[in-house]
Amino acid sequence: MEIREPAMAGTLESSDCQIVLRPNPGRGIEIDLDSAVEAMFKDSILETVKQTLAEFAVTDASVEIRDRGALDCVIRARLQCAVCRGAKESYDWTKEDG
Repeated sequence: MEIREPAMAGTLESSDCQIVLRPNPGRGIEIDLDSAVEAMFKDSILETVKQTLAEFAVTDASVEIRDRGALDCVIRARLQCAVCRGAKESYDWTKEDG
């Protein structure tokens, strides 16, 4: 998916994260992470973000993450929401691959 416009999902509440996704044409994926648990979970958070973007075939995006201790499933859900908003596309969550 091509990110067409800036999009945001999530909050800055405890155990949540706020993700801002912006177009980044021709510059690949850039991730800016600010996490309350960065010292212990930075690699895991970055891997979750990269995997999620790959699943949606997003190759050029700037991702800003303000994490307040969100679980990986919350980070993934917030990023999926931001991708759909930024790409101005919907996703059929009920379809089965394969």
